[in-house]
Amino acid sequence: MVPRYARPAMTALWEPEAKYRIWFEIEAHATQKLADLGVVPQSAAKALWDWWATNPAIDVAAIDAIEAVTKHDVIAFLDWVAREVGEEARFMHQGMTSSDVLDTTLSVQLARASDILLADLDALLAAIRTRAEEHKYTPTIGRSHGIHAEPVTFGLKLAEAYAEFARCRNRLIAARAEIATCAISGAVGTFANVDPAVEEYVAQKLGLAVEPVSTQVIPRDRHAMFFATLGVIASSIERVAVEIRHLQRTEVLEAEEYFSPGQKGSSAMPHKRNPILTENLTGLARVVRAAVTPALENVALWHERDISHSSVERYIGPDATITLDFALARLTGVIDKLLVYPARMEKNMNRMGGLIHSQRVLLALTQAGLTRDESYRLVQRNAMKVWESDGDLSLLDLLKADADVTAALTPSQLDEKFDLAYHFKHVDTIFARVFG
Repeated sequence: MVPRYARPAMTALWEPEAKYRIWFEIEAHATQKLADLGVVPQSAAKALWDWWATNPAIDVAAIDAIEAVTKHDVIAFLDWVAREVGEEARFMHQGMTSSDVLDTTLSVQLARASDILLADLDALLAAIRTRAEEHKYTPTIGRSHGIHAEPVTFGLKLAEAYAEFARCRNRLIAARAEIATCAISGAVGTFANVDPAVEEYVAQKLGLAVEPVSTQVIPRDRHAMFFATLGVIASSIERVAVEIRHLQRTEVLEAEEYFSPGQKGSSAMPHKRNPILTENLTGLARVVRAAVTPALENVALWHERDISHSSVERYIGPDATITLDFALARLTGVIDKLLVYPARMEKNMNRMGGLIHSQRVLLALTQAGLTRDESYRLVQRNAMKVWESDGDLSLLDLLKADADVTAALTPSQLDEKFDLAYHFKHVDTIFARVFG
């Protein structure tokens, strides 16, 4: 985790003290249910909860000191709690194994991280929708292969982003449900020394589902799906970021990141206004996606368990969620303050002499009785003259001067094919589909 790219709420989930507090809750809830089942004394559960009620600080340094000797983090934690609580603490962890605590804790952390990310997505969706409505009918050029294609509106570009992140939100909801499971099943997952009722009780207390079969660890296909979902969200962030970066190029300059008073773009060139935020988002997306392959490789563990996944998850859990949280918030700010230049959009759209209307002429010629191939050749031979003139020539003028074209279409019919508004007649339909 790099503080430069971290926000407090998400970072707090992964602090050692926060982790140990979840560990304690798992152990105390398990002890409570064991007491209710008559396996351990009620006094044991009461002692734990009475100590907890004093809201003690977790002495992370003391636990670390014990672990330096035991070389086992869960044992170090249990030893420290026992010192704090006293003799009744010996009934903690009855029939449980370390993975019961570690895996269930990770489930809690990832579920809570998901809740933060879902709130982030809600804020991003709201910002995108506001700007989409603002530019619903702002004409701009659509590009394929980076080349002018046909007119769209800037609002449609944003509506596309809204639909994409709405899908991301749905995927994250599903991923959250998949990851939020509890395993309190003991060594190799057989419940030999701990009643399944304990697992059900702890799961209910922590807002988790029961893991149907845990083999001592929660199956890592769940985690793989979760981190893959984060990777997809990161890629969607990058797609929008790259679009903005392209639109900010000097040769295009149809939109750009907000440039605040006093901001400087270059240490050498005072004129520079660089897309640093969206470039940063492209880089952060790579960091989030870097968690996906290790998560997939964690699925294959030896037999009922090994710990080859453990070191990986200590990195990717915090790093991927903290980074994605920051990236979503940053993109929301970029969208909210994005500078949009409709006049430049219009200028760019018109700079190639009307080539963007070529398809309408092609279709009109076929409807007038020409073959598609012949129609294509007639339009293309005039379009290439415009292309090679760098837009100095007009496609409409050339078509009107082409006897083969005017034999099929009148000048007024050709004029009608260059009507910009024609391309936007279904914008309302698309917006209704996206925004409901």
